[in-house]
Amino acid sequence: MADQLDPTTQRELAHFIEQEQNQARLQSSIHRLTSTCWDKCITGSVGNSFSRSEEACLANCVQRFMDTTLYLMDEIQNKRGSR
Repeated sequence: MADQLDPTTQRELAHFIEQEQNQARLQSSIHRLTSTCWDKCITGSVGNSFSRSEEACLANCVQRFMDTTLYLMDEIQNKRGSR
């Protein structure tokens, strides 16, 4: 079917698919972050609000996750650039 599409439509389709894949990866990362930080930080029963220690733990967990993700992305870019 793709060979029946004109080049412009093929490029648009490829771009659309790439965007959808990027969004799926982002959603997967958010799910993994939520699951990891929740399991680590929420120790009691869930009420109307988090305890101070749970809040601090969640904030720290999210920050570490973001720091690690950015670090890994930089390392990957550096390795690609050194090829």
